[in-house]
Amino acid sequence: MKFDNKFIFVIVGAIILYAIFLLLSDISLILSKIPNFKTEYLPIILVLIPFSWLFLFLRWNLLLKNSNIKIPLKENLKIYFAGFALAVTPGKFGELIKSQIMKTKFDVPHRTTSSLVLVERLYDLAGAVIVSFIGILLIGIGGYVIAGASIILILIFVMISSRKLFHTILKLIGKIKFTQKYTVSLSESYETIRTSTRGKNVFTSILTTCVYWLLESLGVYFILLSFDIDLLNYIHVVATYTSSLILGAASFIPGGLGVVEGSLVGLLNFQGVDISEAFVLVILIRIFTLWYSVIIGFIALKFSGGLSTKS
Repeated sequence: MKFDNKFIFVIVGAIILYAIFLLLSDISLILSKIPNFKTEYLPIILVLIPFSWLFLFLRWNLLLKNSNIKIPLKENLKIYFAGFALAVTPGKFGELIKSQIMKTKFDVPHRTTSSLVLVERLYDLAGAVIVSFIGILLIGIGGYVIAGASIILILIFVMISSRKLFHTILKLIGKIKFTQKYTVSLSESYETIRTSTRGKNVFTSILTTCVYWLLESLGVYFILLSFDIDLLNYIHVVATYTSSLILGAASFIPGGLGVVEGSLVGLLNFQGVDISEAFVLVILIRIFTLWYSVIIGFIALKFSGGLSTKS
């Protein structure tokens, strides 16, 4: 597959947005806080965050198996992590590059794997809502975010449960010129989407997603501890972090950049974290949970052949 230039533009745009966020912050104050980081927590964070990704890979592997798609484990691992390179695209839809690589290398139909990438996003949201819920009750903020996301989830699952309703809604969406090419593919992939969101598939997929969110949130918790910030317990961190990510996803801005950072700074400050410390924490949190994965993704993309293989 030839790496499309539009993906480069999206990534560069995301970096520019992040640079603007930093410029709008008090950089001198942020730099003065960085030396307070306790490096003994660094190995824990660097290991814990990637370990959480393995549960997403397990979910992906289960979805492929359910669709009778067999990819060698080593190749599948490289392909999956290659999708992280485009995690900064709106809604993480850049991860559809996995679909292209599997088509090129293993002749797996686009319509099957692309629909599974969309199912992944559905489970990401479901897992975030579930792990956030208890924490939201405790800290008393973000309830509207979770309620809104829950309503959207219920509507999506209801739509998927009925073939007639699914195709009716797709037909309506297909009247929009921009979405026409996507609705045709989704219409052909109905059975794959339906079987991937039924029975034990729902349970295992949501369970692995929840474990992922809990582990990544634990990494965020250790980032707070590395600055001696113990105002928030682990459950509060889970709710705060995942709520900001849901807001970022709803914005449909690449990587949720700006929205995630801004909401996370606000939520941390609301719970007693000094505003300057909150800025430093958020920057490090995003480096470890977003940009770390993007770097790993580009490495995997190179080894998977996604940067050079022509379709």
